[in-house]
Amino acid sequence: MTPRPPPLPPHWFQILLALAEHDLHGLGIMQDVLERSAGHMRLWPAMLYRNLQRLSDAGLIAESEGPAIPEAGSPRYYRITAAGRRRCAEEAERLAELVAVARARRLLRRT
Repeated sequence: MTPRPPPLPPHWFQILLALAEHDLHGLGIMQDVLERSAGHMRLWPAMLYRNLQRLSDAGLIAESEGPAIPEAGSPRYYRITAAGRRRCAEEAERLAELVAVARARRLLRRT
């Protein structure tokens, strides 16, 4: 049995989720996370860009072309890599297992 990777930091998971559907620039990632978390997770610019670099270094995201007609000074766009998609799915599975335990222990209602 292959050992499980350690849990992803919550903000890494949120960034990968933001990029799972389509490429985004930094502000788009920040807005997606803020909206999806109902305002509970705010990625400030310095934190976001530091972690985008770390995710890139880990091979989980990469810079992408962005819009078809880039403008001068246009923002950088990022995309999730195949490795990033696998890692995000592994984390989602880990979290789903935790939710299943919480439901089994009647901490959550079944839906």
